[in-house]
Amino acid sequence: MEQIELFTIESPCRGVCENSAKGFCKGCLRSRDERFHWFSLSNEARHHVLDLCKQRRVRLLKARQDRLEADSAKALPYGMEDDLMTDLFDTKPSN
Repeated sequence: MEQIELFTIESPCRGVCENSAKGFCKGCLRSRDERFHWFSLSNEARHHVLDLCKQRRVRLLKARQDRLEADSAKALPYGMEDDLMTDLFDTKPSN
């Protein structure tokens, strides 16, 4: 049984309208076809598009987090470790 929608689903457009390298809008994460045909889609199809956009956002955030973690692992040069290093400019005598 299909649920009746009382209100139409608004466009998720954020006004950015710039394509990513993969062809998705950087603002709403819809594909070109999804953006162009939005107003002719049924509410069920619009829900599906919004679900796809949520999935794309999750993947994008995960990829961004993975990239940040990989970059932080490269932060120290020459194989240096995150171990506590002695401060060469410390003027206090160590006993």
